Amino acid sequence: MKQFDSIICIAQTPWKGDFQKAAVQLMTALSVRHRVLFVDYMYTLKDLAEGLAGRKDVPVKALLHLTSSLTSIPTQPGGELYVWMPPVMMPFNWLQAKAHDQLLPQNTNRLAGGLRAVMKRLAMQRPLVVNAFNPVVGLPLLGRLNECATIYYCFDEITTAGDWMSRHGQRYETDFLQRVDAVVTTSETLRQDKSALQPHTFCVKNGVNFDLFNQARQLAKRMPPIKQVVGYLGTADNRVDLDIMEYCARTMPEVEFQFIGEVHEPQLTYRLGVLPNVTFIPPRQPADLPPLLAGLSVGIIPFVCNRHTYTIYPLKINEYLAAGLPVVSTPFSILDEFRDIIELADTPERFAQALQRALADKDSQRLQQRVDMAQRNTWEQRALEFEAVIEQVPNAWKQDQPV
Repeated sequence: MKQFDSIICIAQTPWKGDFQKAAVQLMTALSVRHRVLFVDYMYTLKDLAEGLAGRKDVPVKALLHLTSSLTSIPTQPGGELYVWMPPVMMPFNWLQAKAHDQLLPQNTNRLAGGLRAVMKRLAMQRPLVVNAFNPVVGLPLLGRLNECATIYYCFDEITTAGDWMSRHGQRYETDFLQRVDAVVTTSETLRQDKSALQPHTFCVKNGVNFDLFNQARQLAKRMPPIKQVVGYLGTADNRVDLDIMEYCARTMPEVEFQFIGEVHEPQLTYRLGVLPNVTFIPPRQPADLPPLLAGLSVGIIPFVCNRHTYTIYPLKINEYLAAGLPVVSTPFSILDEFRDIIELADTPERFAQALQRALADKDSQRLQQRVDMAQRNTWEQRALEFEAVIEQVPNAWKQDQPV
């Protein structure tokens, strides 16, 4: 396929962390065929102060320039991927619109200046910019990196993305959508929504690190679970249907329910923490997840059905399937491609019944169907789909580059 100079991904999530991130996984897959520079999370002076005080886990040494801000990340043979830690930013996201907009150029100028220096160091001249869900930075940065084109990678509904982004994000996203060269969303519902402002909007759904999560299946073959365990993987927040989970835990006392990851919804621990068959497991690094998944009997996605969840294509669905696990979910979004693979239930009673069927499902053919489905949805496949989108953005290709 055609090549272009480089990709610069400007994200709003850190490169490292306790869970799989769409932008990180996609850029890693793209780096096999393209030069990729990933701009790490933009920490503020407040973050640095909390890190120095030991109240927050932040890369203090990198922020204080005690280590290099530019790191080369090993990828598959021939891959070229760099992660750059931008300079410390001023914290003013909490301000009202007028004051925020007046101060934003300070951060944008620091970011643009630092990025241009890194681009010069890496000999990146006409990059394709992929803005991963950060229109507040993306809008004022347009045209400042000698970029050939900008693609907005939208993986969430910005009006419900939490105070950190929704406070100013919606204002900036509206204009940003109309000025970028294309938009890529991670769900069909998001694609339909964003295409109202940007006709060049495409859907490339989330993928799965198949090799990592399929390790759970291989471990379970050697050491099958000795008890029935229903597991939820990922951040547990206000998307989780508490009524469904409490009903299932109370009516199925012989089953252990595990929540693996951070808990951001206090009511979850308040209502479920008192039950002896509910366990909360702290977040783990992705490499440490296969043994935990190998101990599960069923994976669940018990999301409430609302405007926010309707836009989601969950990472965890293919992670469960790669592990060979039966999956029970609420019909919170468009999940048509999984209808013959997973169980869908919309009430506490139906969810519990679906769990009972899933726990009894030992059919090897259905298990293989689950694994096969995940294998068709790898990040490598998503990278190919993303490249197909880039092919439709004329400005992304150097005019003198042969096909």
